[in-house]
Amino acid sequence: MHRSLSRAVGTTAAAATLAMLACGTAAAHVTVDAPGAAQGKYGVATFRVPTESDTASTTALTVTMPNLKSARTEPIPGWSARIDKNEKSEITAITWTVEPGNPGVGPGQFQRFAVSVGPLPAQETVSFPAKQTYSDGKVVNWDQPAGKDGAEPEHPAPSLTLAAGKGDADEHKVGSEAAGASASDTDDTARWLGGIGLALGLLGVALGLGNVIRARRS
Repeated sequence: MHRSLSRAVGTTAAAATLAMLACGTAAAHVTVDAPGAAQGKYGVATFRVPTESDTASTTALTVTMPNLKSARTEPIPGWSARIDKNEKSEITAITWTVEPGNPGVGPGQFQRFAVSVGPLPAQETVSFPAKQTYSDGKVVNWDQPAGKDGAEPEHPAPSLTLAAGKGDADEHKVGSEAAGASASDTDDTARWLGGIGLALGLLGVALGLGNVIRARRS
C-alpha cells in the first residue's frame, strides 16, 4: 500500500514537473502583442523578450519589420535603438542594444520593447522574425512559421492577427460623398441668397419709380 502510494505521488510529481517545464518553455518564447491592431492602420506593438539562459543575459534584440512607413520606439533606460531602412526609406528592422553599464535582461527576467508602427500590411497575419543575442555570444533566431497542422515550432516567429480595416477606397468614397453633400448645401444657400437679393433689388426699383412719379405730380 505504501509503495503504491509512493509510486502514485512520484508519477503525479513527475507529470506536474513536465507540465511546468512545458509551460515555462512556451512562456519563454519572444512574443508580440498589439491590442486593436488592424490592416492598413497604425498601432503599438510590444515585444516581450524573456531570458532563457541560466548563466547569460539578453543584450540585444533585432526585429524584422514588414517594410513599414513609420516606426517610433519607446525610450528604455539603459537601451539604445537603431532603425534600419531600405532604399525606399521603408523600415526593415529595429535593433535594441544594451548601453555600457547595463547588464541586460538577466536569467529569470524579461523586458518589453514597445514601438509605434504603421500602416500595418493589408493581410490577416503579419510576422516579425526576431534575433535574440546573449552576453555569452549565443544567438537565438525566432523566425520559424507555424506548422501546417497548427503545431508550434521550437522557435516561432512573433506574429499578429490583424483585424480588417476600412480601405482607402471606402474612405475616399465617404469623403467624396460628404464633399458632394456640402457642395450641394452651399449651392442651395447661394440660390436662396441670390433670390432674396433679386427681390430686394426689384422692390428698391419699384419704390424709386413711385417716388419719381409722386414728385412729378406734385
